[in-house]
Amino acid sequence: MVKPRILISLLIVLGCSASLAACSPKVQVTMPNEPITINMNVKIRHEILVKVDKEIDTLFDENSDLF
Repeated sequence: MVKPRILISLLIVLGCSASLAACSPKVQVTMPNEPITINMNVKIRHEILVKVDKEIDTLFDENSDLF
């Protein structure tokens, strides 16, 4: 005959393992419906500003007596 203390311990262990198995996470990887787009406007705008800044610097260097 199995002692009640061992039986209760066994039932607790089985109950805990069953509840942990039910809570296992599920991860799914799916393809997006729309294509991934990369917006490059920031880089282009930055290059334009750098070019304009350089032109302004050279203009001020050439006409330093204006300011």
